[in-house]
Amino acid sequence: MVIRYLSRSSSVRTAALALGALVLLSTPVSAAELSAEPAPPRPVPAYTSAYLDRPGVQVRPDADAPPLPSHVSALAWLVADAHSGEVLAARDAHRPLPPASTLKSLFALAVLPHLDVGSRHLVAPRELDLVGAGSSLVGVAPGRDYRVDDLWRGVFLSSGNDAVHVLARLNGGLDKSVRQMREKARELGARDTHVVSPDGYDADGQVSSAYDLAVFGRAGLADPQFSRYCSTRVAQFPAGGWSYPIQNTNRLLTGADGVAPYPGLLGIKNGYTSNAGATLITAAQRDGRTLVVTVLNPQEGGGYAVYEEARSLLDWGFAAAEKVRPVGSLLPPPAKISRARTTSESALLEPDDSDWPALMMVMAGGVAVLAGLIVAVRRRAATVSRRTEAKKKTVE
Repeated sequence: MVIRYLSRSSSVRTAALALGALVLLSTPVSAAELSAEPAPPRPVPAYTSAYLDRPGVQVRPDADAPPLPSHVSALAWLVADAHSGEVLAARDAHRPLPPASTLKSLFALAVLPHLDVGSRHLVAPRELDLVGAGSSLVGVAPGRDYRVDDLWRGVFLSSGNDAVHVLARLNGGLDKSVRQMREKARELGARDTHVVSPDGYDADGQVSSAYDLAVFGRAGLADPQFSRYCSTRVAQFPAGGWSYPIQNTNRLLTGADGVAPYPGLLGIKNGYTSNAGATLITAAQRDGRTLVVTVLNPQEGGGYAVYEEARSLLDWGFAAAEKVRPVGSLLPPPAKISRARTTSESALLEPDDSDWPALMMVMAGGVAVLAGLIVAVRRRAATVSRRTEAKKKTVE
């Protein structure tokens, strides 16, 4: 036997619910109410994200599901269906890790809507003052005039921290952009991410997770501008009176440096710093299905292992999509439903901490009692009236 002790607030709510229920049960019910069809029960979610809170690999395969690739060495990774948001499998999905330039995906989600990509901007020297040493650069030069559209290509293709800083200044400053990024992350349900620098440059306390980066990637695919930039392989970047070619650093997209391009790849964003290691958000489409994969800091295989591990996870995801049960979702939870927990294979919702259900039950009970009193008073008045009329007729 398991005995659970209720907290004071839980006891109050329980008593209130019991009182409301007794009041309702004591109120007369009409025949019409008795014959009314009962409301269907609120459906229990088919799955929860509780699996993703657990350490290690989480997957729920059917009997005919293909095995996960055995050589994925990343500290954290995740495979999800971009359309439904269902997470097919993951390892340490919520583990906080430095994201490197994959954080630029959140920068784009937060800032793109606020800037006119067709406008032009003359870069001031101070706009590049805080670009970190050793940053990846696209070649933005002070005193030159750039289209905002070109600066965004510099962000997505060359992972240019210089372009990020100029765009952040255009957006009202670095602090404002960081604040907007934090707000956007919360809006999307990405609770593991803490932004310090908008370009993903290593900074104390700056972290994200395989889960959050997948959320950003999925949101980016739904934005036409984001999708256009992240899937561009090669572009020309202006340099005064001439221009030079820039190539997307996502080698699964371009096939550069001996990495075979992945069929149906939609791009998104890669990154690398000495602290974060290699990081990647990527997506691919096949037979009408789109998958999002995140890979953080492979421990084996060298500098391009992040691409090969992502390739293996994409292959597995397309083969396993109909043969595994989801272990979570990239969709933010409904605002009024508490986070669900999973016990064994069943999904059980936690009680709502709010007192509103109890209050509503008591209010409903009060209304029912009042209605019952009104009916009783009216019936009593009618009875008295009939008796009075009967007496008058007898006297006459």
